[in-house]
Amino acid sequence: MFVCEGAHKEGLPEMPRVDGIWRDEAYQREYRRLEEFERDRVFCRHGAPHLLDTARIMWALNLELGLGFDREVVYAAALLHDIGKAAQYADGEPHEIAGARLAGEILDRLPSPLAFTEAERAAILDAIRVHRHLPEDAAPLARLLWQADKASRACFACPPAVRRACSWPDAKKNLLIRV
Repeated sequence: MFVCEGAHKEGLPEMPRVDGIWRDEAYQREYRRLEEFERDRVFCRHGAPHLLDTARIMWALNLELGLGFDREVVYAAALLHDIGKAAQYADGEPHEIAGARLAGEILDRLPSPLAFTEAERAAILDAIRVHRHLPEDAAPLARLLWQADKASRACFACPPAVRRACSWPDAKKNLLIRV
């Protein structure tokens, strides 16, 4: 049986830094606020399924393109990219701005064994900051997050009435299964 180094008994790699983010009190508070804001939302939600789909697509692209990003950097960026969404619903602050601020605070609170390097932290925060409006000169991690965030939307599986009512233009909707 193939088992990755540092793997759980199930054979999957551990991600203690990502687990640290998930368990952070502020992360959990903002995540629960977002769940409450989106409780009755019929369109795509921004909960764990979206965050993990984004992370897995980012990871697949990272491997396919040979970019060499650390798994936990990829998952951290994906897990944190919509953490500012509740602030956007509550007071109109763009979620990429609120998200970068909140993510910075969360990353700063990680205990030293779980801390990301300054370069990793900067790349994660930059990716969050630009994930809605990608500049032409965007860094590779930001490009991965932007691409995976959009690709994670399963518009093809949406009920037709919901798809028609969605504010995304048809050209932007994922009507085919793809990465």
